[in-house]
This record gives sequence, structure tokens and C-alpha cells, in this order.
Amino acid sequence: MVDKTRIGIIICDRYHTCAGGKCLRSLRNREGAFSRYGEDEDVELVGYTTCGGCPGGNIEHAPEEMIRNGAQVIHLATGMVVGYPPCPHLEHFRDFLGERYRIEVVIGTHPIPQKYYKVHTELGTWDTPEWKEMIRPTLADERTRLDYD
Repeated sequence: MVDKTRIGIIICDRYHTCAGGKCLRSLRNREGAFSRYGEDEDVELVGYTTCGGCPGGNIEHAPEEMIRNGAQVIHLATGMVVGYPPCPHLEHFRDFLGERYRIEVVIGTHPIPQKYYKVHTELGTWDTPEWKEMIRPTLADERTRLDYD
């Protein structure tokens, strides 16, 4: 068995009442952005919180507690990508966290649900090279996306 990887998840404050079901299921099943962890890799969730609302006041402080609890990777939840509009601060959050805390930051958690994939595709939301790269970890096949609807 590989050493334990400890992660933290930061969700968009718009979804502050989210129970985390899709994120936790995808972590357990190693789907979406969690497919980066091997099936034999022991992964532990050590923190789960919101960004604190625009423009992300909690981004400055919450990771510190996650890191004290052993976090080695912070995932910015898929809701920040699929919400409408997608989080306008996503790249800033990623860059700030990486620089401030010297921690790996992954954009995404669970696979993008098909209903969101369809709408954002029609709107052209993710047509830029930057967005294509940001959604890559959570862009699963259609069957998986339907399972997350």
C-alpha cells in the first residue's frame, strides 16, 4: 500500500449547504479529479469548507488549518467550475494557495455532471485553452457524467 495522502476540499460558498455527497463518492470511487490517486492509495479527507464567498475570504486562512491537519493537496471543488457563472477567482485561488502555502492545488473533485456539461458546452463557457485545461481532471465520459447528474 502507498503512503496515505491527506487532502482538503474547498467548495464555492454558493453551495455552502452541500453535504459533499458527489465529492465523497468520487473520492471513494477514484473518479473525476480523484482518479489521480491509485485504487491502492490510502486517501484521507482532513478538511472541507467553503471559500467564504466572493471574493474568497476563507481562501486566505482555511488551508492553514487543513495543512496543520496534514493536508498535502487541496482540491477546489467541481462546483467552482460548473456553477454559473463559474468562479471568476478560480485561477487566482489556485495560484495564491500554491504560492502562499507551497501546496499542490487541484481544480476539481467529482466528474462534471452531464447537465452542466451540456449547458456550458452550448454557452461556450469552457472554449478557451485555459478552461479546457482546468476542466480536464473532471471531464469524464458521458456515462460517468450522467451518473453524477
